[in-house]
Amino acid sequence: MSKHTASPKVWGAAYHIPACKAAEVREYLDIREINGYSMQYTPFHVSATTSEPSQKEASFSCLVYIGLPDNPQFLGPQDQQPLAEHILKSTGPSGENREYLYMLDEVLTGLSDESRDEHIHDLARRCRELEQAHGGDLGNTVRDGVPGTLKRVGSTQEQEEVEREEEMQ
Repeated sequence: MSKHTASPKVWGAAYHIPACKAAEVREYLDIREINGYSMQYTPFHVSATTSEPSQKEASFSCLVYIGLPDNPQFLGPQDQQPLAEHILKSTGPSGENREYLYMLDEVLTGLSDESRDEHIHDLARRCRELEQAHGGDLGNTVRDGVPGTLKRVGSTQEQEEVEREEEMQ
């Protein structure tokens, strides 16, 4: 069981999507986040450490995709070491899980002095240590729970084609 507990704050970045691109972006996100995430609107509060003085007190409504505890994919607290091992061998439609974890850790660490997430940082550290210990050879990858080879895709359309091909095999 992890010793880390949920932070009372969730850090992230908000993106303004131009109206002319909103449907396209929403379609992409709906597919990328298809595995049981719940769409929620939540207040987004701009960090007090922002460099833009005019935005220090800004708040606005923001669409987010959240994995809630009632989601069948939600596993609850996990032991960090087996979780790191699983992350290293796993990939999804958007790419390798380790790449996502490393980028998430980097972004959360860089948002502000307060934004580093110890749970994410510890997982990323463990994954890097395992990669070094194994010299990059981590055995078979797991895609959506099935051992196989990694296939990087560049678009939602390409991902749908890859999935259709795999279903036919």
